[in-house]
Amino acid sequence: MTSGFVGRSVELGLLRTRLQRVAESRRGGAIAIRGRRQVGKSRLVQEFCDTAQVPYLYFTATKGMPVSESLAIFLAELKRSGIAPDPETLPEGISGWTDTFRLLAASLGDTPAIVVIDELPWLAEQDTVFDGALQTAWDRLLQHRPVLLLLLGSDIHMMERLTAYDRPFYGRADNLVLDPLNPAEVGRALGLDAAQSIDAHLITGGLPGILRSWPHGLPPLQFVRRECGDPAAALFGVPESTLLAEFPAPDQARRVLEAIGSGERTHATIAAAAGSRNGALPSGSLSPLLHRLSADKQVLSVDQPLSAKPGKPALYRVADSNLRLYLAALRSVQDLVRRGRGNAAYELFTRRWTSWRGKAVEPLVRDGLELAALAGTLPWNGVTAVGGWWNRAFNPEIDLIGADRSPVANRVIFAGSIKWLATPFDRHDLAELTRGVANVPGFVPRETALVVVSLTDIERTIADTVDLVWNAADVLSAWS
Repeated sequence: MTSGFVGRSVELGLLRTRLQRVAESRRGGAIAIRGRRQVGKSRLVQEFCDTAQVPYLYFTATKGMPVSESLAIFLAELKRSGIAPDPETLPEGISGWTDTFRLLAASLGDTPAIVVIDELPWLAEQDTVFDGALQTAWDRLLQHRPVLLLLLGSDIHMMERLTAYDRPFYGRADNLVLDPLNPAEVGRALGLDAAQSIDAHLITGGLPGILRSWPHGLPPLQFVRRECGDPAAALFGVPESTLLAEFPAPDQARRVLEAIGSGERTHATIAAAAGSRNGALPSGSLSPLLHRLSADKQVLSVDQPLSAKPGKPALYRVADSNLRLYLAALRSVQDLVRRGRGNAAYELFTRRWTSWRGKAVEPLVRDGLELAALAGTLPWNGVTAVGGWWNRAFNPEIDLIGADRSPVANRVIFAGSIKWLATPFDRHDLAELTRGVANVPGFVPRETALVVVSLTDIERTIADTVDLVWNAADVLSAWS
């Protein structure tokens, strides 16, 4: 298994810098930390608290718990935290969050301390005045004490609303979005080569909750085979719990998500797949759902065709590759595992894996090229956006477009293809790419560069006909 704390050096550095700022100024600071479930928010903050060498209070809310019980747990954590100089003098009970925060402020001394409130959206659900009580306590008391207040939550939309302009705590906390571990961090944690690291990232979504169960050095397919012997494996349990937490009822939003997870990408095909016996889901119902799932819940990503002219249609995909894989394959695999048919489950996974991976790797490759462009390591200047291009008929569909801006470019700087298969990119692939890119608005022959990204390199006879060739190691190096 992976051991110790993995990655997050940038985030740990940021938190330590903020604590140092609190210590030097003797004034409070607040950070709202949000991210998807199982992304490692609590683990990051616990690691920070364990190494900060200052007293800390770590309180985790429980969904549905009565306010009185939450207050009692908070008081108990305060007593054992080491923040209060004489915890025996603290009261046995508190009447509300206003009094609780007043007691916390009175307990803080002249030395820095950390206060963590985890799963904060659940507190706001339990008590409608919680936000106001926190704002009042911060303005009048806490910000004048040397305390670093960390507010954590998995409901991304609720955490964004906490610091929105129309909410009491607006302007009082900085925002830290915790993303999944990147492919390079996954590879280092598991001791895998470049291609295996990318596969591992696609399988786990970079979620520490799954990576912790992955034995060091075990290749990805062997890991999946191993998990097929355990119905309660994190590989299945993490995305299942995410799905149930975000969409507890099989409503329209969940049907839309499942349609996209099963491979539907356009508005029309999603509407048909998420519809009922009465027909496709009406546009008036689907469009708000897609907006909610992408903008509010952020479980969907929306891709627009990138070229020198506006294009349609937009394509939808599940943002978290682990949840995407669960909806496309792992859920069916899990059903077989639960029935004790581990071999059949693994065979089902391997049948679906290659074709799924070929599409799932595309956003990762685009992100890698864009990072490399912004770092100045590509052969061309001016690339600030990397995407793909397609027309309404998806004939052709170009995997890679590098441009000076998005979604409508002034200049298309490169176009290219991704081939993530066991065979090299060959002359037939090149011919198809050459025909396809001629349709891209803004593509200029002999001026717009050609790029190939291949899992198993490129046929030697055509290597001189393209301007840049990347393999798995090049993709991974973008994060290194």
